Amino acid sequence: MIAVVKTIDAHAGGQGVRLVVEGLPRLIGASMAQKRDSLRRRADEIRRAILLEPRGHAHLRAAVFTEPVSPESQAGLLFLDADGYPSLSGHAIIAALTIALERGLIHGAGDVITLDTVAGSIRARAMVTTRGGAPRVESVAWTGVPAFVSAAGHAVRLGAREVRVDLAFGGIFHAIVDTEAIGIPLTVSRLADLSKLAVEICAALNSSAVIAHPADAAISGVDAVTFTSAPQDPEAHLRNLTVSAGGRINRSPGGTSTAAVMSVLDAMGLLLEDQPFVHEGFSGTLFRGRVVGRAQAGELPAIVAEVTGSAWITGEHTFFLDEDDPCREGAP
Repeated sequence: MIAVVKTIDAHAGGQGVRLVVEGLPRLIGASMAQKRDSLRRRADEIRRAILLEPRGHAHLRAAVFTEPVSPESQAGLLFLDADGYPSLSGHAIIAALTIALERGLIHGAGDVITLDTVAGSIRARAMVTTRGGAPRVESVAWTGVPAFVSAAGHAVRLGAREVRVDLAFGGIFHAIVDTEAIGIPLTVSRLADLSKLAVEICAALNSSAVIAHPADAAISGVDAVTFTSAPQDPEAHLRNLTVSAGGRINRSPGGTSTAAVMSVLDAMGLLLEDQPFVHEGFSGTLFRGRVVGRAQAGELPAIVAEVTGSAWITGEHTFFLDEDDPCREGAP
């Protein structure tokens, strides 16, 4: 038997996103968490097949639209990567909406589009022009769940070494690390070192303490480390590289990392509400963030951040998953 999965691919800020448009079973659930669990139970082999080699690669992310769970939402959106199912992915939101609007999968260009995610509902607006008689999404601005600092200057013990991190939530939990403080520059030649360190930091944090959202205990654990440094682009305020707990590298400025970093800067009194925060990714691309509101996360003060970025469609794929193929579900 041969299963067929069709995707449309794009990149946002230099990081690839694969939108699954055909080949998944209908997902069941009254909440996005239940729909995610339905996807995990019924089609996890498809996640592995399209995100692992030989059809994908370790740093690729995927997304899938679902039926909404809230009456005010146009759709639900779930995220997949080589390690599992992150609750939110900012660059994937930008890429998925760019694909959906340019290909007519969702209508509402210029309008506010509300999407349900596991982390909560997000609102997005796309700036759309026409090129050659076809719609072109110039940018997507999305407003996510409240971003907040969970712990500032938290000490992480790595053997005989201690690393200080700021724990912040921007849709997922990030451990934010200043590369100057750790003495590892944000360069191509040190990517392996930064990836290894990120895995160690996440493992240490997740084994030593329960880090959970104060308003939703189902959202727990540190999912990524965001390394920050001085920018190279004169327009940017900071440069960053985000590495997942599994060592997956995100070369874009990152949506959830931008919101998380903004919450740290805001807590330090360094974020100006009337000016955009410009975040530079490892690829050299820029996302722009701004504070559009104030909120609470349990008893913690939080900001509501709007993050704006652009994406470009890179191709379409029809994948064949042959039951006789030893790499049907991806190679280890």
